[in-house]
Amino acid sequence: MIKRYTRPEMGAVWTEENRYRKWLDVELAVCEAWNELGEIPDDALAEIKAKAGFSVERIDAIERVVKHDVLAFLTSVSESVGDLSRYVHKGLTSYDVVDTAFSLLIKEALGKIRRDLDTLSETIKTQALKHKKTVIVGRTHGVHAEPITFGVKLLVWYEEIRRHKQRVDAAQSNIEVGRIAGSVGTYIHLNPEVETRALARLGLKPARVSTQVLQRDRHAEVISVLALICASLDKFAVELRHLQRTEVLEVEEPFTKGQKGSSSMPHKKNPVRAERISGLSRIVRSNLQTALENIPLWHERDISHSSAERIIFPDSFIITDYLMAETVDVICNWRVLPDRMLANVDATRGLVFSQAVMLALTEKGISREEAYEIVQTNSLKTWESNRNFIDLLLADDAMRRHLTEEEITACFSMDPYLDKIDMIFDRVLTDEN
Repeated sequence: MIKRYTRPEMGAVWTEENRYRKWLDVELAVCEAWNELGEIPDDALAEIKAKAGFSVERIDAIERVVKHDVLAFLTSVSESVGDLSRYVHKGLTSYDVVDTAFSLLIKEALGKIRRDLDTLSETIKTQALKHKKTVIVGRTHGVHAEPITFGVKLLVWYEEIRRHKQRVDAAQSNIEVGRIAGSVGTYIHLNPEVETRALARLGLKPARVSTQVLQRDRHAEVISVLALICASLDKFAVELRHLQRTEVLEVEEPFTKGQKGSSSMPHKKNPVRAERISGLSRIVRSNLQTALENIPLWHERDISHSSAERIIFPDSFIITDYLMAETVDVICNWRVLPDRMLANVDATRGLVFSQAVMLALTEKGISREEAYEIVQTNSLKTWESNRNFIDLLLADDAMRRHLTEEEITACFSMDPYLDKIDMIFDRVLTDEN
């Protein structure tokens, strides 16, 4: 578990204390169901509920001897309940408790992830609106393409987070199930009504069919959603890491008072937080492979998934929660440099307007191939001669046969590149659900 980076709320979900608490919640819900069906007397249920408890330290001590965590847990509970413990775990197998409680843990953790996504979404939206018309060069293959706005870049992130919220909701729906169906899922020592009543108390639905465990495609879906979220956070971080490069320097992550960038070079301001986001996101993505490997179990169940899940679920949730908090803080406090963005738009001496020039030529009736040739010839001269693109066009006889000076100059206006920005924002923000 990555304890160094644990945020208290998410870390608390994955403590031994909370895990055993969920186990006890399941056991008590089953006792209440048996009581409703007349199998446990009212006074016995009341006493069980009043006395039932456990000690993590005691469970650990018992488990070192019996080598079985559920039996160790039940022994600890029975020590607090006394003779009435004969009603506890009635008709159940271990994974009636463990898997149902695991669903409760995942549901609790996913709720926190969903709230994290809401916070991240609002943070990105605020910055996108702030920089709606902040011009920046668009890049494809790392090379200058055409002007866009920084706000549009961020709006792409915002829409991506919206999709993640939908994925979390779907994964939560699929994991909000339990099973109280006995050793191989056939209710041989159970009344199916016990499952229905107990799970309703816990806010879960019964799996329509199960073996000794809930099928692990549900759990792999949860990890896949976390992996996708972290992949997006990595994507955002990679963008920031590029934009902070000295040669680009359009956005910088926060650099706080007293912070140092290098042990040897005092001038350094490195994108260390973005790099950390990239690095830790790889762990969550790698955990998805393990979650997928947990799906094929032997027959009605083997235990090969269990040990791995005890690592990949806490780590994946804790890392994802931490990375979203880091991303929110970075975006809230980064340094955006609009003047540098404009300077970089001009860095290629007007070449970002090449398509506008080509289309202006085609509107005069010449073929696209001819127009492309004229524009590319002058573009390459701009690269090689370090002269302004517009000056070369104005001096080109082939250009002047088709376009006037005013028409050529009009191709270098930024206005058309901002014309549909409002429409894009309206399309995204008016359909946010």
